Amino acid sequence: MTTEALKKSTRTKNGSLLRLLLDNGALTALVVLVIVMSLLSGDFLTTQNLLNVGVQAAVTAILAFGVTFVIVSAGIDLSVGSVAALSATVLAWAATNEGVPVAIAVLLAVLTGLACGFVNGALISYGKLPPFIATLAMLSVGRGLSLVISQGSPIPFPDSVSKLGDTLGGWLPVPVIVMVVMGLVTAVVLGRTFIGRSMYAIGGNEEAARLSGLRVKRQKLVIYGLSGLFAAVAGIVLASRLASAQPQAAQGYELDAIAAVVIGGASLAGGVGKASGTLIGALILAVLRNGLNLMSVSAFWQQVVIGVVIALAVLLDTVRRKAGATPTAAGTGSPGPKQALQYVIAAVVAAAIVGGLALWNNTGSSGGKKDLKIGMAVSTLNNPFFTEMRAGAQAEAKKQGVELTVTDAQNDASQQANQLENFTSGGMGAVIVNPVDSDAVGPSVRGANQADIPVVAADRGVNKAKTATLVASDNVAGGKQAAKTLAEKLGGKGTIVILQGQAGTSASRERGAGFAAGIKEYPGIKVAAKQPADFDRTKGLDVMTNLLQSHPDVDGVFAENDEMALGAIKALGAKAGTSVDVVGFDGTPDGFKAVEAGTLYASVAQQPRELGKMAVQNAIKAAQDDEIPDAVKVPVKVVTEKNVAAFK
Repeated sequence: MTTEALKKSTRTKNGSLLRLLLDNGALTALVVLVIVMSLLSGDFLTTQNLLNVGVQAAVTAILAFGVTFVIVSAGIDLSVGSVAALSATVLAWAATNEGVPVAIAVLLAVLTGLACGFVNGALISYGKLPPFIATLAMLSVGRGLSLVISQGSPIPFPDSVSKLGDTLGGWLPVPVIVMVVMGLVTAVVLGRTFIGRSMYAIGGNEEAARLSGLRVKRQKLVIYGLSGLFAAVAGIVLASRLASAQPQAAQGYELDAIAAVVIGGASLAGGVGKASGTLIGALILAVLRNGLNLMSVSAFWQQVVIGVVIALAVLLDTVRRKAGATPTAAGTGSPGPKQALQYVIAAVVAAAIVGGLALWNNTGSSGGKKDLKIGMAVSTLNNPFFTEMRAGAQAEAKKQGVELTVTDAQNDASQQANQLENFTSGGMGAVIVNPVDSDAVGPSVRGANQADIPVVAADRGVNKAKTATLVASDNVAGGKQAAKTLAEKLGGKGTIVILQGQAGTSASRERGAGFAAGIKEYPGIKVAAKQPADFDRTKGLDVMTNLLQSHPDVDGVFAENDEMALGAIKALGAKAGTSVDVVGFDGTPDGFKAVEAGTLYASVAQQPRELGKMAVQNAIKAAQDDEIPDAVKVPVKVVTEKNVAAFK
């Protein structure tokens, strides 16, 4: 062989190896990620935790399978999260509120997803709207309809459908089974059907596909219809896990779904993608979140890490196309004998490494007594009240010499469920939960109950599950105090509006109930309007601005937390503290400043640091099997300009 021929042969082999590595980068990344997480956390490679990873990947994977059809055909679908929430809400509403048989309710939910998908397809194919705009509009419409149907409150899911969130044989999660089935359906559609081949043709070159005789417009209707169908299934599975249909569920899941497809090797330019790659992409995201939770990495940094992974995946896609690597479309070819042998060897080596790490972790953790570990799942850290509660909990944990891991659910009930499951499999001695939703957190707390891990509820109660105790302010009494304070300031007469907290939370229900009971004693006070602002300052500003258009002569405002009260004050401007009196709830530092400035008349102070401190104290007692009361009430007090200095 000549020197030139030898060089050419070497280049060919190197090029083949490069293509092999690039085309299977997602699988390689998943294996490496599992190995790294196993080394960094001894709790990662347990049967229970690996099942948790599968459950946590299920909803994203099912959504992503539907999005795969769209991306392969060079489209985009931003509406899948909202369609999932809408489909689940339709099911729960029909079966629970309207008494429709469950089978028909499930059919209605699936048809809802299909209808949303067909509308997307029609707007894109016949309305000539860009996919981004059409699906962005459906994102808003779907979420709005979900809120309209549910009136902003979670709807309990039928027990027969909630079994989709359970396990078979006490160990195999049903969501994982549904994920695998939907993955197989996706693979068959892409690789063995006419519509699947049409997707690749349209994504490769839409004009060429049209000229070759494909009815592209009709095909797009089917493609987006399939995406809506898969979104409906994902919504049903998600709601089954949470035992309720949450109108705000699956927010941002469309981004995770798109990320899973891209990480799995699909090209945003279209024409490339397969079901196995999408599944691997969803598993990578789930492993990342699970492992970072187990290592107590901040939820904020988790977002940074996942963003970097998505950017790297898109970069890999660019490199792959420049290198000429063209992943085989599902069903259009098969690996050769040598390549198949390489896959088998790689799988065996990976299994051996993972098995060895599991054995090493089990051996290494058998000796010595572990320090007490407590997990704390907070509904959101984008709220001064809960950041104060966390600070109190961390200070007490440090004082007591225990390890405290705090997670932020970012007001996502599904994300909080994942975090609690991770705590359960992570060897926690006790768990503190501040629920996003009191009903939705129930199934995850029941999982901790089965693992004999005591759970302490903080600020908000847990429904349909056992907790060691509830550490909370007396919200009902606080609501009554707020009503009395506002009514007396108005002289027993006037018109007020109420800004409600997040629907479904016990704090909002109890504060609202207490205020309603208290204000009844003042018949001269008229409640002109009640609107939810989700405990958020920005939403409080927007909602109050809107209410002032229809009720410009309002005399008073009760907000179920200080954040909404501060937003209302911003909307009121010069009226706040002069012609309009505002009463808040929580006693946050910003709230005290507003009281001192005279713009906020009063705040019902909860002492969040004290609440966090007492939650940790009772969690330690529960872990040590000490006797504790069923409820621990943190005293509340009305703070006005007269006594705010003492509280500051």
